[in-house]
Amino acid sequence: MANITRFDPFEDLFRGFFVRPVDLMPGTDPTRQAPSMRIDVKESPEAYTVHAELPGVDKNDIKIDIDGATVTLSAERKTEKEVKEGERVLRSERTFGKIARSFTLGQEIDEERVLARYNDGVLDLTLPKRTARSGRRIAIE
Repeated sequence: MANITRFDPFEDLFRGFFVRPVDLMPGTDPTRQAPSMRIDVKESPEAYTVHAELPGVDKNDIKIDIDGATVTLSAERKTEKEVKEGERVLRSERTFGKIARSFTLGQEIDEERVLARYNDGVLDLTLPKRTARSGRRIAIE
């Protein structure tokens, strides 16, 4: 889903004089953006394939929940405080915190056969589709 915001340069310019410094390039300040998770979802007749970008996340901090056709991915980027005595941080552009993404697929997932691999900041999921259960005819006595 796209996060679309309205940008009025004059409103931002006048507000900047009184409240905060003028932001000449809106959307470029990482301190104002929440951490995000970018994903690609592909479908084949047998399964869905998901590629999620999670740079800087340890694989032990990734959680995958599947409930029917709904998939929830969550992760946590932990802060690293490496400030030495006599040193101060002038700018930090790395984002930390919890991120989560949830989406619903067109068919239920077979949780027993899900495969997950994490390599170089990319989580690869193979989500096999649950086979349709055939109905059983009930005899009336």
